Amino acid sequence: MDDFLLVGRIARAHGNRGQVIVNLDTDFPEARFAVGQVVHVELAGTSQVRKIESVRFHQGRPVIALEGIGSMNAAEALAGAELKVPAADVAPLPAGTFYHHDLVGCEVRDRAEHVIGRVTGVEGTMERSRLVVEGPSGRDVLIPMVAEICVKVDPASRVIVVDPPEGLLDLN
Repeated sequence: MDDFLLVGRIARAHGNRGQVIVNLDTDFPEARFAVGQVVHVELAGTSQVRKIESVRFHQGRPVIALEGIGSMNAAEALAGAELKVPAADVAPLPAGTFYHHDLVGCEVRDRAEHVIGRVTGVEGTMERSRLVVEGPSGRDVLIPMVAEICVKVDPASRVIVVDPPEGLLDLN
């Protein structure tokens, strides 16, 4: 499943008609969770292809109905499932923006080429993203994903160069 990208995780069942609440792992929830979209539902080593039959948003999270899931019991069985889409279906982004999967695994260095660590995750919305960087001591460092701090982002080379303000790396 390396050619698939995580867009959400099923949190739990919602109601008694087979709907589920999704915790998002995408900056484009309206596009990824629209009626008619197809998602790959992965749970316990299995994968099923399901079409989204209905969707509404509640407190920023999608509540969706998946094709073939019509009862609360069937929906409850999906708790924890990962929802993925084919990487080939992902549209290009505007300059200066990046998909999370392009950043995870990148090495983070300062301008003097000292290694700070490796990106293990990206938190927040597109407008307020933070890189989660595992430092050499094993502790996480949070670095705001803004042009003034992340001065060079090169996912192809798997390198991000940062110019952090004094004390930022010590805050975490």
